[in-house]
Amino acid sequence: MSRPTCKFRIFGSSHSAHPPASFAESVIRQHTQSNSQCTGGSSIVWEITLTSYQMPRNVTFNQTPLVKANVSRGRSTLVMIFMSIAFASCAVRAFWIQVIDRKFYEKKGASRVEHIIDVRAERGKIMDTNGMVLATNVLVKSIWVDPKEIPEDLEPGKLVMLARLLGMPAQQITAQFDRDKTFVYLKHQVPLGEADKIKSLGIPGIYQTTEYKRLYPEEEVTAQLIGFTGITGAGEDGVELAQDAKLGAVDGTKLVIRDRVGHIVEDLGNVNAARPGIDVQLALNGSIQYSAFNALRSAVINSNAQAGSAVVVDGHTGEILALANYPSYDPNDRSLLRGPALRNRVVTDVFEPGSIMKPFTVSLALDLRRVSPDSLVETNRTFPLDGATITDDANFGTLTVAGVIQKSSNIGATKIALTMKPEEMWKMYTALGFGHAPDLGFPGAGVGIVRPWRKWHRIEQATMSYGYGVSVSLIQLAHAYTVFANNGRLVPLSLYKTDEASVQGTRIFTEHTTDEVRGMLESVVAKGGTAPQAEVPGYSVGGKTGTAYTATRHGYERNAYRASFVGVIPIRNPRLVIAVSVDKPKGAKHYGGDVSGPVFAEIAQTAMRVLNVQPDEPVSKAAHQEPLLN
Repeated sequence: MSRPTCKFRIFGSSHSAHPPASFAESVIRQHTQSNSQCTGGSSIVWEITLTSYQMPRNVTFNQTPLVKANVSRGRSTLVMIFMSIAFASCAVRAFWIQVIDRKFYEKKGASRVEHIIDVRAERGKIMDTNGMVLATNVLVKSIWVDPKEIPEDLEPGKLVMLARLLGMPAQQITAQFDRDKTFVYLKHQVPLGEADKIKSLGIPGIYQTTEYKRLYPEEEVTAQLIGFTGITGAGEDGVELAQDAKLGAVDGTKLVIRDRVGHIVEDLGNVNAARPGIDVQLALNGSIQYSAFNALRSAVINSNAQAGSAVVVDGHTGEILALANYPSYDPNDRSLLRGPALRNRVVTDVFEPGSIMKPFTVSLALDLRRVSPDSLVETNRTFPLDGATITDDANFGTLTVAGVIQKSSNIGATKIALTMKPEEMWKMYTALGFGHAPDLGFPGAGVGIVRPWRKWHRIEQATMSYGYGVSVSLIQLAHAYTVFANNGRLVPLSLYKTDEASVQGTRIFTEHTTDEVRGMLESVVAKGGTAPQAEVPGYSVGGKTGTAYTATRHGYERNAYRASFVGVIPIRNPRLVIAVSVDKPKGAKHYGGDVSGPVFAEIAQTAMRVLNVQPDEPVSKAAHQEPLLN
């Protein structure tokens, strides 16, 4: 009986034609020990036939042929062709972009890139004591151009229209294009309406930036006080300059992405944050200021004068409630920012004040007890002194010290002054602030002249007693007169709101002396004085006139006068000091009482109403009469 035979094929490794001997032996051993049977069920002896098998190249031993990929050579070739074409296309496109069409894509990239732009900050406002705006800001545009973007074939008509809207010759615009090829400012502070018309022209390369323009709602009324800013926004005069550090804004910068037409498409945040300016509030009262300006303007025009100035000071706090000059200008019109109208005459102009100085001479003599209000002084119209002759406008005869003030006697003031030492008078003048610039922060403030007392001769001491040989500004006079409104104390002046309780005055005269002198000042405005035109119905008024010749380098100019008046209202319970001066009035009425007295009265009447100061005497018709001269 033949023995059934089962053959097994053992696969070898990729590195050998036959499987290892140890592996074959283990297989035979395993199967000879088995009870497995063939088809006949007979016991069998296993026979293993090891057949040589060559492994395919690049196939690992553990990879089975059942899952091996079977890719045709044609399909592989097709895929490789397509991939080669794609890579070749990318290479050609890259070459085209980098070499052939490089400038086009650089321009496209530059049209949508990051830019650092300015962020305009708003300058602080200036307001009066009640919050009325005296200086503020309005939005405007600055027009600039990138000359590289201007088409060479730009329509000439558009350039002409652009020039017309900018108010510039077309040749000037093209010259700017040629001078700078990167960035040119065409015009600052263009109104929004004109800027919109420029934008509608659609000229490539023309751009706009938002900025601020300073606006002065009160125009010429407050011009010299408020001042103005320059084209860059910095203060150049008045409060704008004095408070520039506070009012001034600090522009910032931020990073943005612009599109090709200049529009911001994404804000990437601040680089440097903008800092707006701080608002400034003045002590100025807008209503009193308006009254002062109108009254002053009328006086200058009616007297055919060269100029005039007025200032209103709170006698207790030193706050400046009004400061006016005429002629004036509109600071909103930059073409007018030149000439003598810009001068803040209240602060800058110094002059010989004349008889306005007499109350100080008398006050010092009373304080030193050299005279009393009832002391008698002989005048007799002329008084020879050291080769010179001092005169009065009339023969007043024998006057009391109070009468010297009421009649404004030069001879009386001279004789009173000569009872004192030059050093005593000089110390008083300097204590009152004469010869020193007022501490207001204004540029160009006048200092005036008070010569050292050691160089005085008797004639100089005499003339200074009645306002010649010494020069002062109107603001210095108003400041000095606060001693009569504040019981002998000189209070510091302030353009800004001040707490009365914090004001510490400097004692110049005794309270008793200033009380006596206030009575003398009241007689000046009463019947028989030199300024009845300064009377204000319902209120007690006191003050002093001054009419002085105008000094030139060649001596005094005849028929050229400085007509002034400084008054206190109410004189019995002082509140305000008002000083008015008109330069070179023409005509028969050129005296301080005639020209400046009515200006004082008009300003004072408005101020009493605005400040709600109650009348201190019955309202009656003014006892007008022809005033005495001086």
